[in-house]
Amino acid sequence: MYVPVADLATPGDGFPNENGDSVVTLDQVPRWIDAEQSVEDDDNGDSSFSNPYFHDPLTSQSEAESGGISSISRFPVDNEVNLKIYLWRGNPWNLEVDAMVNSTNEIMDEAHSSPGLHAAAGPGLAEECATLGGCRTGMAKATCAYDLPARKVIHTVGPKYAVKYHTAAENALSHCYRSCLEVLIENGLRSIAFGCIYTEAKNYPREPAAHVAMRTVRRFLEKQRDSVTAVVFCTTSTLDTEIYKRLLPLYFPRDKHEEEVALLKLPTDVGDENGETVIDERKIRIKPLPKKQVPKPPEPPAGVPVSDLCPIRRTSSYLDSFLDPAFMSLIKDPDERRVEQWGKTVQAQNGWNFTKLLGLGDLGGPRLSAAEEYSLHSRHLSKANSLNLSEIAEMKIIYRGGVDSEGRPVIVVVGAHFLLRCLDLDRFVLYVVKEFEPIIQKPYTIVYFHSAASLQTQPDLGWMRKLQQILGRKHQRNLHAIYVLHPSLGLKVAVFALQLLVDNAAWKKVVYVDRLLQLFRYVPREQLTIPDFVFQHDLEVNGGKGLMVDPRTKYVYHRP
Repeated sequence: MYVPVADLATPGDGFPNENGDSVVTLDQVPRWIDAEQSVEDDDNGDSSFSNPYFHDPLTSQSEAESGGISSISRFPVDNEVNLKIYLWRGNPWNLEVDAMVNSTNEIMDEAHSSPGLHAAAGPGLAEECATLGGCRTGMAKATCAYDLPARKVIHTVGPKYAVKYHTAAENALSHCYRSCLEVLIENGLRSIAFGCIYTEAKNYPREPAAHVAMRTVRRFLEKQRDSVTAVVFCTTSTLDTEIYKRLLPLYFPRDKHEEEVALLKLPTDVGDENGETVIDERKIRIKPLPKKQVPKPPEPPAGVPVSDLCPIRRTSSYLDSFLDPAFMSLIKDPDERRVEQWGKTVQAQNGWNFTKLLGLGDLGGPRLSAAEEYSLHSRHLSKANSLNLSEIAEMKIIYRGGVDSEGRPVIVVVGAHFLLRCLDLDRFVLYVVKEFEPIIQKPYTIVYFHSAASLQTQPDLGWMRKLQQILGRKHQRNLHAIYVLHPSLGLKVAVFALQLLVDNAAWKKVVYVDRLLQLFRYVPREQLTIPDFVFQHDLEVNGGKGLMVDPRTKYVYHRP
């Protein structure tokens, strides 16, 4: 049998790092090409793959039925590539490599990352992940490694698996591995350690995932031989280790015998030049233009001057013979669409805008479509991520709280800190988009302290409408409630105008709260960071009858 990888390089063989874990260098990890080959017959069978939804990937059903095997190897012996492959039993963050891969979820939180990674890396890793704005399935992002022996941590999001969407899941998982390798090269790094990029929670079968990993890495190394020096496949369970030891000879054969065995054992579909599955029926077929007989231009009548021949040729049907009217009728002229949009805008602006006359701001203009809102939000988010908005954060107008009584995240807004005279509204909008982005992906709550805010000049309704369009429809859909503490009459009028003129669906979720004790029924006190003047204002407005404030904890409670 194969020499157990755990016997060749175990965590205990390295030297301890700052956390007390053992650090293993690449010199201590055996290369795949140096591992002892199996001496047993390859046809003995293996029952480790028992998923009822799939045939055994090591047997080719179509080839077995046809009785013929192709003599051309799809993964021939390549010692230059094999020298870059390592197999190691242990956690990838114990390896001293340029980058290690963390399998996480879309919001890149600690709870869904590789178990034990954040504890080994320290709190800095979670703090940096929170600033990246999440990661899409199949994509990858890099962060510093902090207390780990690696130089970088590359985070990627594996796909959810369903048998119905098997091909889509395969291609998404293949894109995970390829994206990690591309990020590795973009950061000027050369060695990488992969864990198994799938989780039991996403129901991805182990063995099909191993097939995708190996063929994607093999195809990438064939194209980027000089850019990557080492790829380490790390396993943490006996089942994964046995699967990788059994499948590695199929994609990285070390001699002609293993190459011949791979011809019998490889699945029928091993992907394209990138390792992705291709379905012929779903390919986009572009046919050439039909060849038509070009009508011969008419002979000019006798006596026509040579200077008059050009207009005759310009009005011919030469170009029209190559255009398909049925196809061209499907595409609306972009200029016409743009003129129509401008016309609607001008019509709305020239109309009688009574909200502008009342000083509530400009609420005119056509309603944006979903695609236009998405484009507007994407542009603002991209710009916000590229700027340093620390001066807006220091004003403490908007900041994140804890969770409400039902576990939804809370955004806190302090109206009295909104100093319009010394605030750049454009930069403030970018800061709002950046702060809201990781929160609005799921249900959330807003707490607005209007305490003493009536003393400050507030933005008009036109600005509020613009901000709502930038945040998009996801913000409106996932918003649970807006709890307004100490509302004034003017604020209630403004909210009523927003419900009437802007968006009734979002602004009808406003809940007015007159006392702090009433607010604490919805959001526990320990989940909020409340400014001192809010406590003082609450005592002044409500008279302080029967109430006491703890000067140390700022708790408000009834007198005993």
